[in-house]
Amino acid sequence: MTQEQSENKDFSHLDTQHNPSMVDVSGKTITKRTATARSIIALTPEIVAQFVNGDIQTKKGAVFQTAIIAGTMGAKKTSDLIPLCHPLGLDSCKFNIEIQGNDVIIDCTCTLTAKTGVEMEALTGATIAALTVYDMCKAFSHDLVIKETKLLSKTGGKSDYKA
Repeated sequence: MTQEQSENKDFSHLDTQHNPSMVDVSGKTITKRTATARSIIALTPEIVAQFVNGDIQTKKGAVFQTAIIAGTMGAKKTSDLIPLCHPLGLDSCKFNIEIQGNDVIIDCTCTLTAKTGVEMEALTGATIAALTVYDMCKAFSHDLVIKETKLLSKTGGKSDYKA
């Protein structure tokens, strides 16, 4: 992005007086919109060694299954957590969780047909799932690190995005 392009952009959640404002989507077209976000959490080798039959079992239950439920709940509650997000009725919220080395890769894909996108819902879902993995594994070690959360892709709005 050039400096000129950067200077022509405005923050979408500020009104003309620079006060916080929800984006007015009333003039937008209803389209199918999707977004995929990823969170990566680094576990210790001791925790990874607990991985059996596609999940990590703890006294609190199956880690990945619980993370999927928590992430779905978080995605559905995004507008309660992020002040200027529109409340959205998701059509779908799906997770893919896998271990690569000591890293747990959590992908959350949200879909809906609406006037606004679902990036924040996908990001929230992935983040809450990562926090749930942390919570459920901290009894083994506090040397856990949520390394990154990022948007991987979005479709259906004014412009598509792919990382």
